[in-house]
Amino acid sequence: MRLRVTGVGMRRKDPEDEAFRRFAESAIPAMGRLAYLLCGDGHTADDLVQASLIKLHRAWRRIDPPVGVDAYVRTVLLRCWLDEQRKPWRRRESRDGVVPDLPDDLADPALVDWTSGDTEALRKALATLPALQRAAVVLRFYSQLSIAETAAALRCTEGTVKSRTARGLAALRAALSGTSEDLITMERRTDR
Repeated sequence: MRLRVTGVGMRRKDPEDEAFRRFAESAIPAMGRLAYLLCGDGHTADDLVQASLIKLHRAWRRIDPPVGVDAYVRTVLLRCWLDEQRKPWRRRESRDGVVPDLPDDLADPALVDWTSGDTEALRKALATLPALQRAAVVLRFYSQLSIAETAAALRCTEGTVKSRTARGLAALRAALSGTSEDLITMERRTDR
């Protein structure tokens, strides 16, 4: 992620703002990886992280940092992504055009985890899933949330999480033709 917390618009002497700045600087890489897995695009992931940080800063005084900040961050990031998916212009946007410049793969930490052929195929298959199925699969297996935690983040029932996860894994299995060991490992974790 190329984002930095610069302090623009933040009071310099406020200890709450300093605490938020420290938190944001440490959380940006993990937020960027999660955002990238959800949306599959580095630039959109940067936008999602930035929007999430803005919302987090507004609510920072109400959050109990030692206890609930990780779950809150995941929820805010997920909500920003789902809101972005619902925008009408997003549905009309076509991403099959040619990008005029080449990205620097080493500059984007979200791409570092996806360098092998198997994981690249898994990432592409993940991008084909509908938004809520992808969110369920990413939260369950990348963020390693339980079914109950995933249901709380998605604001749905545990049964809905199970069915979205099962359908998502079936679609991934079909896209990858069932040869990946990662899918077998994922299936074993669905019983939690």
